[in-house]
Amino acid sequence: MGSAESSGAVPDRDEVDRTLARLGAEHEAIESSLLALQDHAGRRLLEGADLTGATKHRWAAAEAAISVLWNQFERYSDALATAREIRGRRRWPAREDLAALSELLRGEGVTLGGETGARGGRLAERLSLTELVDRMNTGYARALDVVVAADAVWSVLPARIDLLAAELGRIRSLAHSVGVRQGEHPAGDDLEEITAELAALRREVITDPLAFWQAEGGSSAPGGGRPDTARYDRAARALEDVRREIDAVLGVRQDAEQRLMRVRDVLSRADRTLAEARTARGEVLAKIAASEVPAVSGPATALHEQLATAAEHRRQARWNRLSPLLDGLEQRADEELERARDQLAAVTAPLAVRAELRGRLDAYRAKVARHGLAEEPLLTERYDAARRLLWSAPCDLRAAERAVLRYQRFAVELLSPPAAGAEENDVTGRGGR
Repeated sequence: MGSAESSGAVPDRDEVDRTLARLGAEHEAIESSLLALQDHAGRRLLEGADLTGATKHRWAAAEAAISVLWNQFERYSDALATAREIRGRRRWPAREDLAALSELLRGEGVTLGGETGARGGRLAERLSLTELVDRMNTGYARALDVVVAADAVWSVLPARIDLLAAELGRIRSLAHSVGVRQGEHPAGDDLEEITAELAALRREVITDPLAFWQAEGGSSAPGGGRPDTARYDRAARALEDVRREIDAVLGVRQDAEQRLMRVRDVLSRADRTLAEARTARGEVLAKIAASEVPAVSGPATALHEQLATAAEHRRQARWNRLSPLLDGLEQRADEELERARDQLAAVTAPLAVRAELRGRLDAYRAKVARHGLAEEPLLTERYDAARRLLWSAPCDLRAAERAVLRYQRFAVELLSPPAAGAEENDVTGRGGR
């Protein structure tokens, strides 16, 4: 969030002015971080969720910590305002003014009440701005870790579970069509167990996401880790085993029935893909501005009608008429699925571009941070401008890409300074806006 420094000597006027400018920038950075945490989607979800287990306890602590952070930030703001008031009294501050500023900016110039984070049960404590920022950084990292981890789990597991549940429904329907039912076939019993496991897993993920977070032992960064998908993976493997078993049962059917079922499945996947594309198109139109999103076609009604005709031919044992019709259906169904996938890819392309820009921006942000340049004012300004564009809705991709490129070029310039005498050829526009 920020940093502060201390010194024992009384500063001169210029040093005070530089310190106040730095603290002002630091104040803005801290405020931006707190506001970003306040607006984080994960925090809003946690705030409105019916939590249990580890997530309930950790979120209660994090929520209290966020309140403490705002109180601490208010103390920090008060100290900075007082310092600015003292400095603003005279153009050339007297020695007593400089001494007061030195105590306020470098000494233990901030008082915290017990309700704002005092340690050891004391009613109040005095500490320096450096200590206050360190304490805020610690509290912020802990709160952010809870928010980011919960949001990561919720962003991954529920969607995967829902997709697997949809696949489970499809396989269950196939199983019933060939007489594979609970109590009559082992695969039917397995289907019931998988159904119960997926329902329980989804319920637990929604109410206690942090129980499914696997932290990285060597990472101290907030949210360092990944969602634990072990239970989901076991259920997916079990369902795949059942699917293979159902396929083996279907294998005893005549070739014509197998081929008809394959066409049905391909068309069903094509319809689902088109439905997903239509849903995604609405999301893209809401989230991405100034982007041409192609329209999505409806389901292949003619192919479904031909499939019904082919099924009737099979029931009536009209093999001579079924064979050529089925040959053409298989090819056209594959083409329909490919067309649906192409439409989905075309519709979601702007989201992929936005994700790539976000990743590139954060990667360069991390790189400059490792070199100690994260607080460079112009770099921070360009980062904030790019981030606002990328995380706004709707997002103007063209403007966002230009902003990311400006930040990237300036970051490269800072990391690899030009040779002496080459400043006039600076292609990144350093020093400009």
